[in-house]
Amino acid sequence: QPQFVESGGGLVQPGGSLNLSCATSGFGFRSYKMAWYRQAPGKERELVGTVYSGGQYSTYAESVEGRFAISRDDTKNTVYLQMNSLKPEDTAVYYCKRERWNDTWGQGTQVTVSS
Repeated sequence: QPQFVESGGGLVQPGGSLNLSCATSGFGFRSYKMAWYRQAPGKERELVGTVYSGGQYSTYAESVEGRFAISRDDTKNTVYLQMNSLKPEDTAVYYCKRERWNDTWGQGTQVTVSS
């Protein structure tokens, strides 16, 4: 059973940075395209970005392009989300899982951008 444990969230001022981690287990991590998602209060969950198997290619939502970077460490079965130049509208609970798979969501990690 695939499992996802997100961490690294917190309260940060606008313009600040955070680096989120997602530790995974229960599947062949290196073979899968991984994705980060987020859900803001009162809004639907949205895709933030993806990283392909091998880690050489990644894609991003337009709203975070140029500010966020996704990476992965296949030796640790972990995917990362480096978030820079954070804005109040980035406030959300952030999740990771395999893209396009009907995995059970982890608990997520709360990111709050506020002065």
